[in-house]
Amino acid sequence: MTISYEKFNLKEVINASGRMTILGVSKVSENVLAAQKFGGEHFFEMSELSIQTGAYLAKLLNVEDAQVVSSASAGIAQSVAALIGEGSVYHAYHPYTDKITKREIILPKGHNVDYGTPVEVMVEQGGGQVVEAGYANMCSPEHIEMMITNQTAAILYIKSHHTVQKSMLSVEEAAAVAKKYNLPLVVDAAAEEDLFKYIEAGADLVIYSGAKAIEGPSAGLVIGKKTYIEWIRLQGKGIGRAMKIGKDNILGFTQAVEDYVKNGSESGDSMNERLAPFIADLNQIKNIEAKVVQDGAGREIYRASIKVNGLKSAKEVIKELKAESPAIYTREYQANNGIIEFDIRSVNEAEMNKIVARLTAIMK
Repeated sequence: MTISYEKFNLKEVINASGRMTILGVSKVSENVLAAQKFGGEHFFEMSELSIQTGAYLAKLLNVEDAQVVSSASAGIAQSVAALIGEGSVYHAYHPYTDKITKREIILPKGHNVDYGTPVEVMVEQGGGQVVEAGYANMCSPEHIEMMITNQTAAILYIKSHHTVQKSMLSVEEAAAVAKKYNLPLVVDAAAEEDLFKYIEAGADLVIYSGAKAIEGPSAGLVIGKKTYIEWIRLQGKGIGRAMKIGKDNILGFTQAVEDYVKNGSESGDSMNERLAPFIADLNQIKNIEAKVVQDGAGREIYRASIKVNGLKSAKEVIKELKAESPAIYTREYQANNGIIEFDIRSVNEAEMNKIVARLTAIMK
């Protein structure tokens, strides 16, 4: 059987946008594909597979326990449900029951972002009620403290480039507040590259996307306190049933984490080295000024940034880049300022040359 773009009438895509869900996030390695194949060709007791892969990942990541879920979003919803239900089977079967009223999830206002869906949608899916702390441009430990009531179930912290970066309390500060009031702290670190730092900073549960920095198949990972992970596992009898993950992706993702811990991700030096000729070629194009920029959230990720001048706007250029096959997707967050960014982590040299050729044609 032959699989191709043509078979399903699909456009080829060059992903210069980054590890984005709308484009299928990332590519997987031969190692991961082999693990997925093993999973697809064999049977397991699924509850045992969940427990044993969790234990294996926990040992790799030096945490009490871990649970593979279907996505980071599922990780948020199931973590919220777990911390509200506290291991109650009744709650698992009746997740929105009025008998349980301790449902408030405190979230810095600047962290209540839309990353493809609003954070609050996932919190509410888990049965939580978002309580925003602070302001859009500021949240201190005191702002978190003043929102705590006897109905508070947890504190949620979103570590993402989507969130407000300035004047925000750190994970360590949020952890100190959580500890002071004996509340669990959940950190959503979906696209973050460090699998150790947030637990070390004091978080009780940390959520990662399987297919972003880790470059695994569609999956999510929740790591942290053993009791809380067991409560998350219980959600398989409740809302987690609608978010279940297959055996092939559990094993593929576990392999991806093992490889990631061993090999890491592409270094900033490597990105800068690959960007140098790309930037030089982009600067040869009429009405384009190109330079290297670092990720706005401070991650060790470097991108090509172009300023579009002349008769065409950045938005028009973005539209034309997507119009043909291969469709070229970019980072569009600063298009209003005439700026387009290219994330090259999933882009090879041949694809960079195609980007330069397309931009050259568009800007003529």
